[in-house]
Amino acid sequence: MLVVTGGGGFIGSVLAWALNEAGRADIVIVDRFGSDEKWRNIAKRDFFEIVTIEALPGWLERYGGEVEVVFHLGANSSTTERDADFVIETNLNASIALWRWCATQAKPLIYASSAATYGDGTQGFDDAGGLAEFKRLKPMNLYGWSKHAFDLWALREAARGHAPPLWVGLKFFNVFGPNEYHKAEMMSLVAKNHAKIAAGETIRLFKSHRPGIADGDQKRDFVYVKDCVAALLWLWRHAKQSGIYNIGSGEARSFRELIEATGMACGVRPKIDYVDTPPEIRSNYQYLTEAKLSRLRAAGYNAPFTSLEDAVRDFVTNYLATSDPYL
Repeated sequence: MLVVTGGGGFIGSVLAWALNEAGRADIVIVDRFGSDEKWRNIAKRDFFEIVTIEALPGWLERYGGEVEVVFHLGANSSTTERDADFVIETNLNASIALWRWCATQAKPLIYASSAATYGDGTQGFDDAGGLAEFKRLKPMNLYGWSKHAFDLWALREAARGHAPPLWVGLKFFNVFGPNEYHKAEMMSLVAKNHAKIAAGETIRLFKSHRPGIADGDQKRDFVYVKDCVAALLWLWRHAKQSGIYNIGSGEARSFRELIEATGMACGVRPKIDYVDTPPEIRSNYQYLTEAKLSRLRAAGYNAPFTSLEDAVRDFVTNYLATSDPYL
């Protein structure tokens, strides 16, 4: 059986889709669904069982011998969350518990880290190196720190010989694509704005407050969720070395280009208005993120990442612009 924590969330539900496409239906989805539309993320999936995160320890005690791998993608991913105790419990302690179980039971663990661990980018976006190199990173928010804290914990445990037989941490960059709709304010600009762009409404982007960078030319490594899942599955099946890997397109693109690509997919020229970046986030605002993929490529993963324009076109045409936007 394949355990997927966060299996009803964004990347987790797309992973379940990819596993179904590969002929696997023995998926144990670990998640909460509440009273909103998040359940639709898995409405088309074949799976074995749904387990709440609270019930997972007991479930593993009873059925853990049947588990082939744990994909740990569940977390509080809000970059504006302020409750540190809650984030520590959900993002750090839950990850530590799963690591210890996988290490004891000799099960592979694939877990989600984040590019938010890189902070403002002044230390670069290189996933090579060991504990000393990673300790230099300074995340800018509680979410990024929680992911960084577990990365460091994992590296220390691995150095002590207390690790699963295979463990892979994935530093996801700016992921977008189908099934992100439950993320509300954390949705990508494509998901948030495609209907407005198609209707001819004006889209607001932040002005640049840095000399030499034009308004809207702040850049991110936008990466399509289908590409993320393809790389994740390859690492599980083929990685010969445990460790932490960047998962991004490897090419930074501007927010303006992202909106223009969305307009192209909608068949219109988008209207953009540039507004001041709010003072409370201006000093810590990132102007560039770009995944260095040397480590992933050296591991043997050679598949191309979908271009921004092609990824946005697929997202808009085959999902957002349809009556059923779910994968």
